[in-house]
Amino acid sequence: MITAAKNFFSKEEQQRIVDAIREAERNTSGEIRVHIENFCFGDALEKAKKVFRKLEMQNTKDRNGILIYIAVVSRKMAVIGDEGIHKQLGNDYWNKIVKEIVVGFAHNHKADGLTKGIIECGEKLKQYFPYQSDDKNELSDSISF
Repeated sequence: MITAAKNFFSKEEQQRIVDAIREAERNTSGEIRVHIENFCFGDALEKAKKVFRKLEMQNTKDRNGILIYIAVVSRKMAVIGDEGIHKQLGNDYWNKIVKEIVVGFAHNHKADGLTKGIIECGEKLKQYFPYQSDDKNELSDSISF
């Protein structure tokens, strides 16, 4: 049943999402990941925290990773940030990003909504964690399933 998650975005849309991650990370030391799966039994925020740890996003040098978690069949979503960026932005910001992405989904512009949310996260990361000359891409830019 992983098919629903893998096909939620077309191959072209998936590439646009990866390109948006790369663009968002270009001017920051922060990291952004997107994880898509079919089902979320229970609270999306709690599941996102588990996925965050599974993807080892807590291992970034500045603790400035952001995860966008989507459960397509369950129709649940959460956006969370590691302690470095969460301390700067807080829960209200993550909820705002979820709402912005959901608007795109509701208008059948899923990829547009998600890429807009990714770019917005990148702007905030740039504000608090600007790019440094010795920065490394610490996490994969690919979508995880």
